[in-house]
Amino acid sequence: MELETIIGLEIHAEMSTRTKMFCSCNNDKFAKEPNTNVCPICMGFPGMLPAANGESIKKGVIAAMALNCTIRKHSKFDRKNYFYPDLPSGYQISQYDEPVSEHGYLEIIVKGEKKRIGITRLHLENDAGKLSHSTQGTLLDFNRAGKPLMEIVSDPDLRNSEEAKEYAQSVQKIVRYCGSSDCDMEKGQMRFDASVSLRPVGDTKLYPRAEIKNLNSFRSLESAIECEIAKQRELWEAGTPPTIETTVGWDELKGQTYLMREKESAADYRYFPEPDLPPLELTDEQLEEWKKEVPESPLVVYERFLGEYSLSEAEARFFAEDSRFAKLFEEVAKATKNPKTASSFVGTVMVSRLKESGKNLSDSPVTAMHLIELIQMIDSGAISNNVAKSTIFDHMMESGKMPKQIVEEQGLSQVSDTSAIEEFCKKAIAANPTAVADVKAGKTKAMAAIVGTVMKESKGKANPQMVNELLTKLLS
Repeated sequence: MELETIIGLEIHAEMSTRTKMFCSCNNDKFAKEPNTNVCPICMGFPGMLPAANGESIKKGVIAAMALNCTIRKHSKFDRKNYFYPDLPSGYQISQYDEPVSEHGYLEIIVKGEKKRIGITRLHLENDAGKLSHSTQGTLLDFNRAGKPLMEIVSDPDLRNSEEAKEYAQSVQKIVRYCGSSDCDMEKGQMRFDASVSLRPVGDTKLYPRAEIKNLNSFRSLESAIECEIAKQRELWEAGTPPTIETTVGWDELKGQTYLMREKESAADYRYFPEPDLPPLELTDEQLEEWKKEVPESPLVVYERFLGEYSLSEAEARFFAEDSRFAKLFEEVAKATKNPKTASSFVGTVMVSRLKESGKNLSDSPVTAMHLIELIQMIDSGAISNNVAKSTIFDHMMESGKMPKQIVEEQGLSQVSDTSAIEEFCKKAIAANPTAVADVKAGKTKAMAAIVGTVMKESKGKANPQMVNELLTKLLS
């Protein structure tokens, strides 16, 4: 029997807001002492009243718009009742039958082919705390409790683990582009639940699924889906396909899924409208303003940068993954009309120096104006590309000074005087007799050694084009 895989994903992304979803606690829980970032509201104390975070609602709606969802002007919050140790109130405030958005889609590219994945809904809710298990027992940290989440539920349109991974990575890029979530996997800001089932090819109905809970990396997502597909395939081939829906966990060390419980249904959660929160009413004016903040999708940026700026696939992919670098590149490329050099300085030199210094782009003293002036000086012949990368850029990172000022202070102007460069060339020829003999014998690669000596003698300031022209003339 030929079988096909049916996969749906639920993606939980913590929103990058200043405060939690329904209280004024700081939303940044990372690296804080356990149970210090809490208050009576997010701890579920009796009599405490939640108040919806307007910033969370806005960021959730903008992400939903970017995922091509239909926004509901009227929605509501519901209580999702279940007991779990890290859920202090004994229920989660979520959205059930009237979510803030629904009926969206996302296009992904897998093996060169574009595929549209439907999105059932994006709804808003608050997070639970965190359990830490050890041989001595289980510890509870409620710092995460009450953090604002958006849950993005896909249609069952994915057919293998590769598509699931590509879809999850695409969602991550989009919500980052929107500024709705940082989706930092190492900080637990993005998690996945994957529903997996099989069915005979040609069949249209859905069979009982296994939902794999709390996957926290793309590698785990891919591996867990592959494992569950193999398990279910064995059952189908043995003539005993799954008959009930189950919730399973993923053991990273063993590389196996394991049964946790039978899958809950909506009735088990006893949803009812949240009595402490009014319905969420959005106006046409609000939606129009928020729509202006929705950026191009990463896929559109990728395809546009390939065509408009003739970037390589690797360059376009890099900028499509980070809107901050994409904006910086585009501003520099348009001002200098030199996208190749702009890409090199933004996507390679800038990234490398930021990594070395431990800074973020927002902390960098080097701005678009610095890069525009730097590239214009290279293009005019005032400085060499090598000096710009190896010396001037470092001075800009350290001092924040503009390139022209650094060049004047450090005496880094490019030497374009023919007689001066000719003297450097003659000295380099005299210092490299073996390389000179190789060049005259037709071994053109040996020219690099002579050019290197010229650049060393001139402290990197000799005009490279003039160096090559004069060396060729002198050696002929």
